[in-house]
Amino acid sequence: MKKNIYILSDAHLGSWAIDHGRMQERRLVRFLDNIKEKAAAVYLLGDMFDFWYEWKYTVPKGYTRFLGKLSELTDMGVEVHFFTGNHDIWMYGYLEEECGVILHKKPETIELYNKVFYMAHGDGLGDPNRSFQFVRSIFHNKTCQWLFTHFIPQSWAMTFGLSWAKRSRLKRADGKEPAYMGEDKEYLVQYTKQYMKDHPDIDYFIYGHRHIELDLMLSRKSRMMIIGDWIWQFTYVVWDGEHLFLEEYVEGESKL
Repeated sequence: MKKNIYILSDAHLGSWAIDHGRMQERRLVRFLDNIKEKAAAVYLLGDMFDFWYEWKYTVPKGYTRFLGKLSELTDMGVEVHFFTGNHDIWMYGYLEEECGVILHKKPETIELYNKVFYMAHGDGLGDPNRSFQFVRSIFHNKTCQWLFTHFIPQSWAMTFGLSWAKRSRLKRADGKEPAYMGEDKEYLVQYTKQYMKDHPDIDYFIYGHRHIELDLMLSRKSRMMIIGDWIWQFTYVVWDGEHLFLEEYVEGESKL
């Protein structure tokens, strides 16, 4: 019998803007523990941490329950794929070496049980916001990363990163993203429609980043999902080789 593929994103662990952070991490770990015997692979589509930055010999404090569970899954033979997001870009080998994850720093096209998936965090894909694109280019710049690593004390760096992320989140009403804006205004929808023209073989487009739940048929063949988050919605995708579901994790009730 085939085992399931699970996809989730956007836990923002460690966020200074989330009051229930410890409960949130434990809930995520319980979910991973619940699916470990049923999973062939788990895909984490970015922003699992609110700010993650690796130095040569040190990594951010905390997250031990989550990192331990990832290590347990990979030790069991479950593939864990981690896509970097716009909050956890700065990964330089720790999760691969210590936790056994497979790291992806760009969108990937992957065949799973004879269907073709396009997976990405979603940041920078069709986003018309020039300020965001400028900041993103700085975050991805190798020279800027080297300067940040070597000339800013680690305690200052972590304070800066977590404070920046908190301010960004608190700018939004209730700390949440805007609701679905419709096909003509959602830049990920527009990007996907354009991408489909040159890649008609893709069956499923799966994104995080927007913190909304969206399940949209774009053609007879192609389906797009934005998969919510693990702050308020606790949603995930499960693919069993025949059916693709967008589910909410309710402790004691989720069966998939």
